[in-house]
Amino acid sequence: MLIGIKELKAGCILSKDVRSKTNRPIMLQDTIITEELLQVLQAFLIKEVEVETTMVNGKKLLPSERIAAEEQSVPFSRNRHFTEAYLQCVQEFKSLFKGWQAGGQIDVPKVRELFIPLLKQALGSEQEVLSIYRYSTKDEYIYHHAISVGLLSAFIARKMNFKTGDIVQIAIAGCLCDAGMAKIPLSILEKRTSLTREEFAEMKKHPIHAFRMLEKSSFLRKEALIGILQHHERLDGSGYPKGVEGRMLHINSRIIGLADVFHAMTSERLYRIKQSPYKVIEMIMHDDFGKFDLEAVQALMSGVLQITIGTRVKLSNGYEGEVIFVQSQYPARPTVKVAGLPALLDLNKERDIHIERLSKPNYTE
Repeated sequence: MLIGIKELKAGCILSKDVRSKTNRPIMLQDTIITEELLQVLQAFLIKEVEVETTMVNGKKLLPSERIAAEEQSVPFSRNRHFTEAYLQCVQEFKSLFKGWQAGGQIDVPKVRELFIPLLKQALGSEQEVLSIYRYSTKDEYIYHHAISVGLLSAFIARKMNFKTGDIVQIAIAGCLCDAGMAKIPLSILEKRTSLTREEFAEMKKHPIHAFRMLEKSSFLRKEALIGILQHHERLDGSGYPKGVEGRMLHINSRIIGLADVFHAMTSERLYRIKQSPYKVIEMIMHDDFGKFDLEAVQALMSGVLQITIGTRVKLSNGYEGEVIFVQSQYPARPTVKVAGLPALLDLNKERDIHIERLSKPNYTE
C-alpha cells in the first residue's frame, strides 16, 4: 500500500525498501516504523512509502490513511495473508497472557483455537516462518516470542519427519513454554537493563511455573509438558532449572529450546540488540556447540541457509552482492562479489562482516 509521509505512523511495516535520491537504501523492507524513524524519513524529504495494510499491532490501516487503492499496489513475494494472520494472532495471545497475569487459568483449547489456523498456514509458508522475527518489537516481544517459538518448533519438527499429531503438540508446547512468565513480576519483565543475579534467578523459575500451570490439562501430552519444563536445559548440562543433560533431555525440549534461542537472538529486546539469523546460526554451531541437538540444528539450518551460487545477499556493512562460491563447511560465510569493489569478499576471512539477509527483488510500478 502506498501511503503519504504525513499519514505514516509508528507501527507501520515497510513492504518495500525506502531509497534516497542516489538510490542508496535508507530503510529496508520489513522495518517497523518508530517515531525516530519518522523523523529520519522527513529529514530525507521522503514523500511516500510502501507499507503493509496491517500494522505491527495487528490493526488495519484506516481507508483515510491510504493514498492509493489496493489494486494499485505493487506485487510482493511475501504471503501477505500469512503476515496479517500472524500479527493478529500475536494480539489475541497478548489478551490471553494478560488474563494469566491477572490470575486466570490457561485455557489450552482457547490457545489451540487461535494458534492452530495460523500453524496450518505456516506449514505451507516455511520461508515466512523463518522471517517473522522481523516483526517482533521490544515492548511486545513476549507475545511475538510465544507465537514464533510455536511456529519455529513446528518447522524444525517437520524437517525432522515428525508425525502431524506430534508436530501439533510440539508447536502448542512451544507456544506455551513461556506461559510461566505470567508469574514473573512486571518489574523484571519490563526492565530495560540487564537483570541482576537475583532477578535472573527469579526469571529462571518460569519453566516450572508454566509446567505447574499446565500439568492438569488433558489437551497436552506428557511429552509436551516435558518439552515446556526442559526448554531451557542444554545437552551439556549448562541449562536450567535442573541442569538436565544428555539423554535425559527429551527431544521435544531440544526442539523447543533451539526455536526459543533462535527467535530470542534474532529479535529486538528491551536490553539486547537483535542479530542476523545467519550470524545466529553460526553462533549456535560454533560458540554454543554441544549445547543443542545436532539434528535439530541441521533441520533449522536447512531452512535458514538457503544460500547457493547466484543468491543475492545484503551484508552487515551495507553492501549488496552476489554469492559466487559456497564452502560446504561454512555455509553461512560464502564468497561474495560486490558491485563496485575490485576484490571478492570471502566472508570466511572477513569475520567482522556477515550476511544480514537475502536480497529481495525490487519491484517497479
